[in-house]
Amino acid sequence: MTGRQRSRRGAALCLAFALLLALCGCGGKDNRTGDEPKEEPVKYADRYIDLHLHLDGAITTEIALKLAAKQNIELPTSDAAELTRLLTVPEDCESLNDFLECFDLPLSLMQTPEGLEEAVYLVAENIRSQGVVYAEIRFAPQLHTDRGMTQEDAINAALRGLKRTPLKANLILCCMRGEGNEAANYDTLELAKKYLVADGGVVAVDIAGAEALYPTENYRELFERAAEYGIPFTIHAGEADGAQSVRLAIEFGAKRIGHGVRIYEDPEVVKLVKEKGITLEMCPTSNRQTHAVEDMDKYPLIDYVKDGIRVTLNTDDMGIEGITLADEFRYMEQKFGLTAEQEQQLLANAIDAAFTTDEVKAELRKELGITR
Repeated sequence: MTGRQRSRRGAALCLAFALLLALCGCGGKDNRTGDEPKEEPVKYADRYIDLHLHLDGAITTEIALKLAAKQNIELPTSDAAELTRLLTVPEDCESLNDFLECFDLPLSLMQTPEGLEEAVYLVAENIRSQGVVYAEIRFAPQLHTDRGMTQEDAINAALRGLKRTPLKANLILCCMRGEGNEAANYDTLELAKKYLVADGGVVAVDIAGAEALYPTENYRELFERAAEYGIPFTIHAGEADGAQSVRLAIEFGAKRIGHGVRIYEDPEVVKLVKEKGITLEMCPTSNRQTHAVEDMDKYPLIDYVKDGIRVTLNTDDMGIEGITLADEFRYMEQKFGLTAEQEQQLLANAIDAAFTTDEVKAELRKELGITR
């Protein structure tokens, strides 16, 4: 083929391609009328619900400085960077037991009524500024009695702090795993019964602490009493201990499980959680730091979501971990590909599982644009 022949053939092909584009409505002119629906941009969550937030674990450096100043408490250091180091978990944290040692300093700032009230208020305002629209703040009244407060004093102080914030929030009273505190746990339960409301105060109980050292089975009678009183409850389980701990918590009557990440160890427990509609309060950064999950590449949250398990995303101890709930959502997006639709499902699950009234749940659905 000569050069002139190739040139003519090329020109013919270009003309044919141009005609094809014109017939298809492509190439150059936009033939749309403007009436076609436009694709909505993907909207990831920017407002959140935290169902698993420990008060003592939510004391940031800024809050600690304010609490110390208010009570004339001398902190171990006046240097903000050093104080942050003391308040946050070290990188070489080896277990939940090591993690729990970080609570001593924040707890020392909440041993007076004014300190505890201010802590609840400051934590609520802090998370509200981060986009949280509803939270359940949990704390153990028995851990706030070192300077003369009774458990009831502690509850009343926390309620005063709660009333000062415009954030929709409630309190969960924690009993504690351990030895020699059985009477204190039952006192907590009796006070939960006394102060229980549907919304705007104490709405449930929990048990926290070293799960592997003090197994869930040890607290069967405590939760039988809670069920008898009609007190809603969640139980820390499947974190430092395995799937069997979750099975027991469900057997006791828990409708929510604190963490529950390790149910994958027993397919029968996975099936049980799914069939009974149990809600898991999952906390990825906490699980990584406490080594509840050793290989975060295999973190099961999205697998659980896809399997129809009612999962929620929470902070656990945001001050000690150095995170926000927004950070947790971004982490799950970037590392695991959590989608905007899945985030809506997590938030819908949180609303459904919240220890609050149907009226508040309806308000939250409206506020977050959740129609399911």
